[in-house]
Amino acid sequence: MASSQISQSKLIGAFAVCGLVWAALQGYIIHSFGFPWMTAVTDSATSGILLCGACWLINNNLRYYQPDKESYIYLLIWCAALAAACIAGCRYILPLFNMGQVYHNFLLQSLVIRFFTLFLAIGWMAMISALWYTQLDHKKTVDRKTEAEKLARDAELYNLRQQLQPHFLFNSLNSINALIGFKPDEARKMIHQLSDFLRGTLKKDDQLLVPLTDELTHLNLYLEIEKVRFGHRLQTEISCDDKCGEATLPSMLLQPLVENAIKFGLYDTTGEVTVSIRAESEDQYLVIMIQNPYDPKTSRPRKGTGFGLSGVQRRLYLIFARNDLMETHANDNIFTTIIKIPQL
Repeated sequence: MASSQISQSKLIGAFAVCGLVWAALQGYIIHSFGFPWMTAVTDSATSGILLCGACWLINNNLRYYQPDKESYIYLLIWCAALAAACIAGCRYILPLFNMGQVYHNFLLQSLVIRFFTLFLAIGWMAMISALWYTQLDHKKTVDRKTEAEKLARDAELYNLRQQLQPHFLFNSLNSINALIGFKPDEARKMIHQLSDFLRGTLKKDDQLLVPLTDELTHLNLYLEIEKVRFGHRLQTEISCDDKCGEATLPSMLLQPLVENAIKFGLYDTTGEVTVSIRAESEDQYLVIMIQNPYDPKTSRPRKGTGFGLSGVQRRLYLIFARNDLMETHANDNIFTTIIKIPQL
């Protein structure tokens, strides 16, 4: 609203300057016909006031009413009517100043020229006003669309993040229930770890991007919980390039990827499994690689493109508007997920 008022003030100011220039030019022309400056100034001032009134009327109306293409003929008729009203004003107001018979004859002879001149001036005013307010309306429409898209994007991001916790929480509570009977100390430890993890998750709810170091710290809480669940079977290797410690990435982005690696690395095997996480800087990107082994005879890595991976890819698209920031491939019984985070 404030920017619209500023734009309207600028438009009125620009037309006021044009009106003064118009009046000065008209006064000079009348004076060039041999009339005194007082007569020329009186004529130009009266005509200028009438013209300004007509321009104000058409500008003010176009501010609230934008004609469609079929209605432009009515806009021309409107301009002609306003020009005729200005001419009528000049015809009956200027003689009241008693500026002589010669001037009166000049006034009557110039009415036709004055009409077409005022018609052109009011027409230009109407055209510029129509373009101006059309542009303002388009800008408001674009702003509303952008705001609506942002709200929709934020809502989808929120929903995607909310879908991460129930599945993990369900698994953790099942593990705690299984441990309570024969390993109460580990169950108590897991409850504390789960509490710390969920508390950290709540703190991240309003953060879009977080430093990699914070994300890895939070990820370690998750991994400690999973290690209680799987015991010695789960091993992790985390390496981080010194240059990318302060790099940023969407919060809670790694947890579903690591959960996917654990799911397809341990669920169908009985031996020890090492999940590796490597982060390094590459040009203007933070590159993170997550790898886990799998048994091709019992595991189906293609299912790894379920919610975990697809949800991450969707989040990356919503934040960075790109679909090429994540890739997965399986070679030599190793499933690899690579994500690239642009560093703006």
